[in-house]
Amino acid sequence: MTSSIRHVTIDCADAYAVADFWSRVLGQPLHEDDGEEDEEVLIEAAGLLFVTVPEAKTVKNRLHFDLQPQDRTRDEEVDRLLALGASIIDDQRTGDGMGWVVLADPEGNEFCVERSEAERED
Repeated sequence: MTSSIRHVTIDCADAYAVADFWSRVLGQPLHEDDGEEDEEVLIEAAGLLFVTVPEAKTVKNRLHFDLQPQDRTRDEEVDRLLALGASIIDDQRTGDGMGWVVLADPEGNEFCVERSEAERED
């Protein structure tokens, strides 16, 4: 018998605020029972559970998400995510259109935005 991953749990200072950010990034709703006062907030379709903890983030993530836009270019997606509250940590885009961008969510958790499938086919 094996195990399966039920959720990926993300510690944060404000579970609802970070979950709401990721809900908008992924276009997936928060669990219907979760609200602003909850210390655990779930994006069920994505398997992401956000939990309020007292400790602040202090170092680089050991695990991060690599996002691939589905209906826009990498650069368009970076602009959309910046408008949602992300910030650029490192820009690895190259002059020939390759590369990725390292962003952080509102609490500083790093993630990458890669080129879309259409951009990879060019």
